[in-house]
Amino acid sequence: MANESTLVIIKPDGLKKSLTGNILSRLSETKLKIIGAKVLCVDTELANRHYQHLKNEPFYSELIKYITGKLHGDSRVMALVYWGEKAISKVRAIAGETNPEKADPVSVRGAYGRILTSGLYENVIHASSSPEEAEREIKLWFKPEEIVQELYPTEEKSLPNTKRRVWK
Repeated sequence: MANESTLVIIKPDGLKKSLTGNILSRLSETKLKIIGAKVLCVDTELANRHYQHLKNEPFYSELIKYITGKLHGDSRVMALVYWGEKAISKVRAIAGETNPEKADPVSVRGAYGRILTSGLYENVIHASSSPEEAEREIKLWFKPEEIVQELYPTEEKSLPNTKRRVWK
């Protein structure tokens, strides 16, 4: 079996509840390599692009509030790229079912997730569902230089009038 990559997002409730260490410990059981990691605040544009496939669902606006941190008063997430053999299935097994009540109690979602009275699954973690989704999501969340391994083809481009924050 060939190596593959997958995106993992520890969602705002996971960071607010200080579950990051517990989740990373569980994911370390996969023996996969972390090849990209960062903490960021999710804006509405990124949230909409990430969840574009769910835009017609009745829970969509609640989902956007969730991932952007508006439900928890903390907009931080931790985005990670894991790489290795069967990365997607290994991570999804540890993450557990999307519905926290149906998830195995020892999975991340089974242990830490909950369902809000609105019906929204507050499931602490996102994990890519397929190689195609992983590629789309990784390219959305990470720049090529933020990943320590070449995953997908890249090209050099000169971008005019590009501003970038640098250290003083």
